[in-house]
Amino acid sequence: MLFPTHLAAAALLGRWSRLSAPWLVVGAALPDLVDKPLATLGVVDLYHTVGHTALLAPAAVAVALASPAGRAVAVGWGSHLFLDALHVVLNGRPGDALFLGWPLVVPPDPLAMPPGEFLVYYLWSPSFVLECVFWAVVGVSLLRAVRSGRPLRELWDPPPRRPEPCSDRDEADR
Repeated sequence: MLFPTHLAAAALLGRWSRLSAPWLVVGAALPDLVDKPLATLGVVDLYHTVGHTALLAPAAVAVALASPAGRAVAVGWGSHLFLDALHVVLNGRPGDALFLGWPLVVPPDPLAMPPGEFLVYYLWSPSFVLECVFWAVVGVSLLRAVRSGRPLRELWDPPPRRPEPCSDRDEADR
């Protein structure tokens, strides 16, 4: 999955949840911000290692319990791992999802391609087509918002929550 798609998916998740969109985006960016430089510098052999391992889940839970921002970062991180695992499965390489268990398990035949080479490989894969559909939906949504005259800022503001209706029994209990 391409880096911008992770960020956009996290932002949309923030739109549809009570979690902070900016912190979700930070969490979604973390795995690649950790692993891509490590692999590029030759510190690790693969591009899905330290930042992409599900073995960090206990740390993510601790961060999530610390604050609402921590919860959003942890969910953003989890969304990145989920989308990357979905991506390799859709592309017919389910064994590559073993990156989630790094360093205890390693995919038997990982691609281990640098980002530029991976992009060429990725073009027109099933996952790439799904990303194109995702971006088309985002584009149409933005176009509709612009044509409606609504400020784009409203797209990212969570919708107002309606108070739950009170029943007569609730009034009697007060």
